Amino acid sequence: MKIGLLDVDGHNFPNLPLMKISAYHKARGDDVDWVNLFEHYDRVYQSKVFTFTADFEYFIDTDEIQKGGTGYGLNNSLPYEIEHCYPDYGLYPEYKEAYGFLTRGCPRACEFCIVSEKEGRKSVKAADLDEFWKGQHIIKLLDPNLLACREHEELLQQLIDSRAYIDFTQGLDIRLVNDNNFDLICKCKVKMIHFAWDNPEERNIIEKFKSFKKLSGIDMRKLRVYVLTNFNSTHEQDLYRVYKLKEMGYDPYIMVYNKGSAPRITRHLQRWVNNKYIFRSVDKFEDYLSRVG
Repeated sequence: MKIGLLDVDGHNFPNLPLMKISAYHKARGDDVDWVNLFEHYDRVYQSKVFTFTADFEYFIDTDEIQKGGTGYGLNNSLPYEIEHCYPDYGLYPEYKEAYGFLTRGCPRACEFCIVSEKEGRKSVKAADLDEFWKGQHIIKLLDPNLLACREHEELLQQLIDSRAYIDFTQGLDIRLVNDNNFDLICKCKVKMIHFAWDNPEERNIIEKFKSFKKLSGIDMRKLRVYVLTNFNSTHEQDLYRVYKLKEMGYDPYIMVYNKGSAPRITRHLQRWVNNKYIFRSVDKFEDYLSRVG
């Protein structure tokens, strides 16, 4: 078969399902490549992760199109035999890291997040590390809530044994850090740990942040915290979390829920915080605002 792949979101981040689909079909002897609108295909796989990405509307010469990804809904998933293929990293030669999930699902069921509805309200082991890693220098984990998984200590040990740099991209749950997994997290070669402070009313999380920073000694540049804005919080609450995280030795990162409805002050806050050169050179948000008028 002649298989075409279409990454609707663009190539700014590797599309893991397409990499697995490519590996599966190449193993079967099929011809696989990115879609060329001047060629005919037996089947095209069209993947879209983000709902806000405009759909691909040009004509594709193909006998069949299969669309998938959260951008097209929550009730679609890869067949087992494709889901557990080693990804075809050759599709994105500019990216040298390994990408994958050790776990799926999350028990939190936060209103702003689709993970629990799509993957289940329990974090379960989905794979061992060698399913998507074969010696790459950096591993980017995409797990939604690794520490909520019963086998998370076993999986953390696999990351330690890899001796690769680990980027916990989607956020470890600081509320689930304990004496046992704390030691395992610190034994990892950390490239970046992402946490999250989504609910401004959750003040008891502050002590967890303070304790982790004090005991781990990890540099601020490797400790990033997602700060959810434009969702059940005021600007004052957003700014409080940013200042508090900076005070505790963390690097905040603004996440805007439904950017189209976000007030101007929130968009300014995002620009100030997320541009790290500006954030580190302009100490106060009020000073930033006065400079941009």
